[in-house]
Amino acid sequence: MELWPWLTAALLGLLLLVQLSRAAKFYAKITLYCALCVVGSTMASVVCLLRHHGRTVENMRIIKWFVMKFKYVLGLRFETKGLQKLEVDHPCVIISNHQSILDMMGLMEALPERCVQIAKRELLFLGPVGLVIYLGGIFFINRQQSRTARTVMADVGERMVKDNLKVWIYPEGTRNDNGDLLPFKKGAFYLAIQAQVPIIPVIYSSFSSFYKPKTKLFSSGTIKVEVLDAIPTSGLTVADVPKLMDTCHQAMRTTFLRLSGMPQENGATAGPCSQPAQ
Repeated sequence: MELWPWLTAALLGLLLLVQLSRAAKFYAKITLYCALCVVGSTMASVVCLLRHHGRTVENMRIIKWFVMKFKYVLGLRFETKGLQKLEVDHPCVIISNHQSILDMMGLMEALPERCVQIAKRELLFLGPVGLVIYLGGIFFINRQQSRTARTVMADVGERMVKDNLKVWIYPEGTRNDNGDLLPFKKGAFYLAIQAQVPIIPVIYSSFSSFYKPKTKLFSSGTIKVEVLDAIPTSGLTVADVPKLMDTCHQAMRTTFLRLSGMPQENGATAGPCSQPAQ
């Protein structure tokens, strides 16, 4: 029995369904994104192992090259401003807002040299994705065990100074698509003060115009990215953490609302309530 006519008809039916159904299009693009992550991670892992033979921050260049190709397949564009502020030759803590699973693409658009991230430990077990981010030198923390998380952060502080690393952290601590910034956790600010390195905020505009899982929206779109001036921590102590958090939160929130075309009154909190350190 000839299968090609049936396969062709099934493919055409699927394409028609994707065009007619918003939900079908959403799930199709999510599936495509996941497939890109798996295939891209597998290929990048092989190149990382052949090139650098193991775990090193230098592998981030390779990972960045692969991930930056995803946007062309998914129909996304990035408009960036101030990326040169990240190209410093000294350690720093980079903080940015965290909206969705698509943030990885935005991160790679702005990622400077010798920069690693702090990520939840669960990502380590995502097959090829876990392998490639491990090879990239990412630091993993167990958010369920605060003592272990603090130990990791202390180690990160020593490593970033010793190895001249930039460390990228999402201070909200979790993904957030409510149209505003969540209160910040303290970990990034303790780290910056401990190491006496500056904090550089990076803000991404809202994804809501093209990506909204609640309404099954995933279309083409443009993401605006802006890097703010570095905020120094030289001479600050742990007692200055709340004020530093507030300064960063207000600057990032103002920029986020502006980039997203939202009024300043929109959203809930205007400042960072105290939360457990991450």
